[in-house]
Amino acid sequence: MQAVQNGDTVRVHYHGKLTNGTTFDSSEGRDPLQFKVGAGMVIKGFDNGVLEMKVGDKRTVNIPVNDAYGPKNPEMMMEFPLSNIPADLKPEIGMELQMSNPQGQVFPVKVAAVGTEFITPDANHPLAGEDRCSTSNW
Repeated sequence: MQAVQNGDTVRVHYHGKLTNGTTFDSSEGRDPLQFKVGAGMVIKGFDNGVLEMKVGDKRTVNIPVNDAYGPKNPEMMMEFPLSNIPADLKPEIGMELQMSNPQGQVFPVKVAAVGTEFITPDANHPLAGEDRCSTSNW
């Protein structure tokens, strides 16, 4: 039985959890995730985590922030005047919104703070700054 190497295409079932035990994604009830190892199709830590696995192997991989979605980038959090928000919208911490840049591109944000004159939307990836672990079956 050949072990997984860079360049191989694999199909894996996985269960992704944060280090606090919270599940953020799983292939349960779906087809296995298929990707080419080392091609950047998945985060680096998951790519590296399947190396040397063989068919039928099960492995838990601990993935540090820098091999996942990176640390939170403070530049992705900006103050936005409440006066620019529709009057009927009452932002709350954790609320998910969509914003657009001057080029018209729409992107998701999560409200990180609400003040008397400004809100602070966070445009970081939802898993940025999180260490995670993932269980893979190949």
